[in-house]
Amino acid sequence: MKEKFQRIFGDIKPVIGMVHIGALPGTPLYDPELDLVAAARADLIALQDAGFDAVMFGNENDRPYEFKVDTASTATMATIIGQLKSDISVPFGVNVLWDPMATIALAAATEAQFVREIFTGMYASDMGSWTADAGKAMRYRDRLGRSDLAMLYNISAEFAASLDSRSLADRARSTVFSSIPDAILVSGQITGEAAAMSDLSEVKAVLPETPVLANTGVKHDTVAEVLSVADGCIVGSSLKIDGDTWNPIDPERASRFMTVAKAARS
Repeated sequence: MKEKFQRIFGDIKPVIGMVHIGALPGTPLYDPELDLVAAARADLIALQDAGFDAVMFGNENDRPYEFKVDTASTATMATIIGQLKSDISVPFGVNVLWDPMATIALAAATEAQFVREIFTGMYASDMGSWTADAGKAMRYRDRLGRSDLAMLYNISAEFAASLDSRSLADRARSTVFSSIPDAILVSGQITGEAAAMSDLSEVKAVLPETPVLANTGVKHDTVAEVLSVADGCIVGSSLKIDGDTWNPIDPERASRFMTVAKAARS
């Protein structure tokens, strides 16, 4: 399982920057005056110029979130990413919240190298009862001819509480055995909130041979500590203007983040 992760990211602890695409047509917060492609391009270039190891395109702005995303949303994301392909110079992934099948389809359409989603577990959430199906998602990936696609499993869903009474570490260990992820992600309660360092440490302790990444809430003053335990991190909110999730990327904040991260890795 580790082979795909290393093929994409090499031997470094990757720092993956988020490109939060603006609210898509048909969603409540959609702004027809916003140039979605131009906004995404500006964030992408800021992240690449700052030295991020990879980027991930997501639809965090499509609130309220759904488990079954409208086909038009996935198609629009594919169009946007397609128009940015000539600008992308680092490995990239995709995530269509909170729809694993749409995420896999988008990755196949855009030739993304990795995906992130909730692929395992059962949760009570803001969106209602949440039951994942890793087997269905992985078989769909293979039917689309993308067995090379790395699947990053978020095992602590945001906006939700697990209905599984096992510890997070036990769930992580079981997920690796039963559902063959390429990496495990540990999250905080909501977007922009950090995972507890104790959670990261406990999960990594039981998964020494599986990449474990911090998925939310990594900040300039915590990234060194996070990377001392985790095998990488995914970051979005800390890079935005004023640290606000819904703002564009601040190139200076992004550059400063990677300066700290690279120093921690060395």
